[in-house]
Amino acid sequence: MKMNKLTTWIGVALVLGIVVGYACHELVPEAAAAKELAGYFGILTDIFLRLIKMIIAPLIFATLVAGLANMGDAKAVGRIGGRALGWFICASFCSLFIGLLFANVLHPGHGLNVPLPDSAAGLNLKTAALNLKDFITHVFPKSVIEAMAGNEVLQILIFAVFFGVALGHLHNQTARSLVNTMDEVVHVMLKVTDYVMRFAPFGVFGAVAAAITINGLGMLLVFGKFMLSFYVALAALWGVLILAGFAVLGKDVFRLLKLVRGPLLVGFSTASSESVYPKLMEQLEKFGIKNRVTGFVLPLGYSFNLDGSMMYTTFLALFIAQAYDIPMSITAQITMLLVLMVSSKGIAGVPRASLVVVAAVLPMFNLPEAGLLLVLGIDHFLDMGRTVTNVLGNSIATAVVAKWEGAIDPVPADQADAEESLPVVDETYPEAA
Repeated sequence: MKMNKLTTWIGVALVLGIVVGYACHELVPEAAAAKELAGYFGILTDIFLRLIKMIIAPLIFATLVAGLANMGDAKAVGRIGGRALGWFICASFCSLFIGLLFANVLHPGHGLNVPLPDSAAGLNLKTAALNLKDFITHVFPKSVIEAMAGNEVLQILIFAVFFGVALGHLHNQTARSLVNTMDEVVHVMLKVTDYVMRFAPFGVFGAVAAAITINGLGMLLVFGKFMLSFYVALAALWGVLILAGFAVLGKDVFRLLKLVRGPLLVGFSTASSESVYPKLMEQLEKFGIKNRVTGFVLPLGYSFNLDGSMMYTTFLALFIAQAYDIPMSITAQITMLLVLMVSSKGIAGVPRASLVVVAAVLPMFNLPEAGLLLVLGIDHFLDMGRTVTNVLGNSIATAVVAKWEGAIDPVPADQADAEESLPVVDETYPEAA
């Protein structure tokens, strides 16, 4: 299925999910019954996400090992990693600052006439998971099998780096045969991705229908100002990211945006970054980025470059302060920005990561954690915006690092016109220059 046709079907599924979800919400007013009905819609989404998770570990491992083995230079790995992390830190700071700025300008929490709970009971957020020491040790796998079983992206990346660099330093026939095997595994996984993505419209329909069935469209109206303000801030962040990409990539950044529009729509509809990882890797390859860069920078970005989630943390923290009418000085806000800058780097793989970060930081500034309960009902719709921004940020970051590395192959004009078709399975896997 070509990506443009898939995008159309996903759009249809998104609209259909809203219509069906609204009808179910109106026909089944009891909360318990609506939640049970939403669970049946959720089956479609769960199946799709399980199929995606099935792909991620072998795709990351095979792509990264093949790329690093063909690269054969440990210094290049360090250089690419250093450039990627430098971009991630700058993007994270900009994201946090934009969230802070727009929360102060738009005041989304002022005048919110919603009774605030006295406790944070029922949040069920594991803030204990936000621990720098535990995060650092957790990055290093004690078993690669366990890491792959749990789709621990950073742990897979660590093992793949060691394995790929070691394989690149072996020059016997057996080692080269193993490298060629890894190349072929990548092609097989891309074909598997093609099959799995055919289920995307069903997953999108299930996710949207389930959310609307439980919350209805009325919830969007109650928190309309907050959601509108948040999406305005996201639009500003998009502008900054695209402008930064244009500064490095030039007009090619618009070709990149055209290529990744399908993954962006899937990410927006499912509110899951994992759901777009395989297809995003495919589209970046069609942009011309060598797999040795994509396979290294993209998994790293999924852990350290969550631009939309980062912006949301400062935006939500100030929203809660405004909702409770608790003033925060500029000094306190800047301090909070710096705290979030550090603490948010340990959230990879934590469920509802943005909320976990905010819940951990709020007590430091005498802000009530119970304020998070205000947005839990609409968090899915906010997560849709966060996810699509995370995907965009990682797409641009990978392309920028590849440009700095001189690892973008020119795309012929005839291929550029057909850039949304799926890649041919038996094409030669691009090796390092």
